[in-house]
Amino acid sequence: MDRCVVLVDAGYLLGAAASLLAGEPTRSRISVDHSVLIQGLRERAEQDTGRALLRIYWFDGAPDRVPQPEHRRLRVMPRVTVRLGALTRSDGRWAQKGVDAAMHAELTELARNRACSDIVLVTGDGDLLPGLMSAKEHGVAVHLWAVQAADGDYNQSEDLVAEADERRVLDRTWITRAVRAKEPTGVCAPQTPTRPDIAAILSAPLPERPETPSKESPGSRNGVPSENGRGAQSAAGGTADTPAARGVPTPKDLASLGRPTVTPNNAPAGATLRWSSDKGWVDRGGAPAEPPEVAALPTLAQLTTAEQRWADREEDITTVSGDPFEVGQVFARRWTARLGASVHLGHLSSQYPRIPHRIDGELLRYAARFGLLAHKDDQIDEHDRYAIRAGFWREVGGHTGEERVPADG
Repeated sequence: MDRCVVLVDAGYLLGAAASLLAGEPTRSRISVDHSVLIQGLRERAEQDTGRALLRIYWFDGAPDRVPQPEHRRLRVMPRVTVRLGALTRSDGRWAQKGVDAAMHAELTELARNRACSDIVLVTGDGDLLPGLMSAKEHGVAVHLWAVQAADGDYNQSEDLVAEADERRVLDRTWITRAVRAKEPTGVCAPQTPTRPDIAAILSAPLPERPETPSKESPGSRNGVPSENGRGAQSAAGGTADTPAARGVPTPKDLASLGRPTVTPNNAPAGATLRWSSDKGWVDRGGAPAEPPEVAALPTLAQLTTAEQRWADREEDITTVSGDPFEVGQVFARRWTARLGASVHLGHLSSQYPRIPHRIDGELLRYAARFGLLAHKDDQIDEHDRYAIRAGFWREVGGHTGEERVPADG
């Protein structure tokens, strides 16, 4: 048939793009607009081959072959098929397994079945040489595309280059239409401005430590702190019986100063530091646990019928991209739509910005389906957790008429 097919080795394409734009072949150093990239591949393939596009095959690796958010975005795009191999970690480095074999099988099958007249290969791996030669023997024209090498040299197998019918280099100008190098992060990175609410908390005065300790501590003698008596003090400079000194505030200080009602010494009545965990709410400072009406809020699983569960799964597979913010919105939309009484929504809103722990745990387990786990420790990245919860509250705010984006943390 007079059609063209594009086979993309995503590891090669994005790794070479990262080398070109960021100086190292690490995909985390670049951001990719996949819709622009796919459109660019389609236009260039149709222009170079003079054939209409049949399909773009996107070959990539994923831990346990679980689709990542980018794969979910790609596979719902028109004329795009995603094929995943395994992604394994060895000696501190990630390596793809099975991607080359899948590309080789697809290449030879397309040629054998005469599904197209031209095949575009975006790869540099010499392991595909037998498949390329087999496709040529079946009368298919093979176009080999390379990403411009950072050092100006080849970043493809020379045997692969020699066997291709046509060769094209995707230069920096073409790549930067869809790929950008991320801003550097870490110690050497430019400092971003502190958020106003955090800056206000950090600049607020902290309670002074009394001149004389109330009683002897293990790190003092006769009421006078010794030189090496710091072991009995907290990281912020205080002891178990004295408040923290001026300087770096403790998490409890920040929680106290962030409260709306403040007493003259900046220590609000009933101040508590509260956070969620897998085991439920953990409270410090003797504050009560969640109110009974909040603890009794129904989970999404309790509100969902078997038919709705099937429809939800279908929607997750076909339309939900896996973006963390979107995941939080989808979960909240389903939960609020299935509530039998609006009073439950009021109880939930009263807990803002904290999501009750049973619902929060269910939300994070739902997000894990979309490959949002950081596989080094099987936990969701902190930035993604914030985005998930922000999406949840944004959707809830749409139902309550309140514009809410929770504070980070």
